[in-house]
Amino acid sequence: MAQQTKVNYGLLLDRKLMELEKNGERPSLLLHACCAPCSSHTLTVLDRYFRITLYFCNPNIAPEEEFAFRLAELKRLVKEMGLAIPVVEEEYDPQPFYELAKGLEDLPERGERCRKCIEYRLRMAGNKAKELGCDLFTTTLTISPHKDCTFINECGGRLQDEVGVPYLFSDFKKHEGYKHSIELSRQYNLYRQNYCGCVYSKRAVSR
Repeated sequence: MAQQTKVNYGLLLDRKLMELEKNGERPSLLLHACCAPCSSHTLTVLDRYFRITLYFCNPNIAPEEEFAFRLAELKRLVKEMGLAIPVVEEEYDPQPFYELAKGLEDLPERGERCRKCIEYRLRMAGNKAKELGCDLFTTTLTISPHKDCTFINECGGRLQDEVGVPYLFSDFKKHEGYKHSIELSRQYNLYRQNYCGCVYSKRAVSR
């Protein structure tokens, strides 16, 4: 059986941005944001090419105080970067996450619990993009070296047909994106959490 060729999602994004620039287009984009540090570099890449709406939908984050602080840091980042970008937020409701995590509590990051959580948030983002009339949707999650970039993009590709809004493929780690996010986090004195968000990931780092 022939080995499946690995998709270069960073190159796909580069080509899309070049196409937009060539055609003089600046479509609307709903960008799911997991936190301020991951959003920092991502915004520097996308802002000139898209009319962005940030979407904070992260029911996995616990406790509620952590959720509120990450949201506040995201809003502060947008303001201090001088960007005229709205932030749409979902109210804190961890119940959907705990329901999808049942029986998967002890799995490691990148496991089935993580995949279900990402799929849930991407589906919410796609539906919100449809509701708001955005041309595309995507997520900041591909900047993280701890996340499965291929799964995230494949999931977005499947969901674009379900929600009826095209998904913007990406790998924001490319062009030293993750390194740049660390530099920007220092520049803006951003809170950089040491766990993804859920109680299970927090438990794992404390072991």
